[in-house]
Amino acid sequence: MRRVRPGTVSRGAGGASSRAAGEERALTSVAAGGRYEEPKDLPRLWHVTLSVSGREAPLKEVRRALEQLAHDHPFLLTSRYANDHAEIRYWEEARDLHDAAAVALRLWGEHRQSAGLPPWEIVGLEVIDRETYHQRIAEGYGPPPATPVGVHPY
Repeated sequence: MRRVRPGTVSRGAGGASSRAAGEERALTSVAAGGRYEEPKDLPRLWHVTLSVSGREAPLKEVRRALEQLAHDHPFLLTSRYANDHAEIRYWEEARDLHDAAAVALRLWGEHRQSAGLPPWEIVGLEVIDRETYHQRIAEGYGPPPATPVGVHPY
């Protein structure tokens, strides 16, 4: 799945725009009195919190593995860890909640070997849309925005 910030121009090889120089973007028209509706299959941003736990592992190894995962996948916002559990928070771009959750549920297992992650199991998953995330923050609920970004001990 491609990770592209909504509203950005898709770029081909060498960073060039996928449109030819001088080519105009196609416009969408709406009949007089009609309403424009977003196509249902456009990707949306989802805030994902993935919790994992298992047998104790050396803190240095856990930190190094999470830093490698963040290096391999710069979309990760923040990770918190202890010697027997960790939490990863990030934004995922997907068509719907099902797609975002499916990607999240594969993340730990697919990168266990390449990043050297501990053999922990997923014990929690929360996937919420962008609007819900910002509403929770505005109302004082939920985790504070992920700052500082990076890998940190609990």
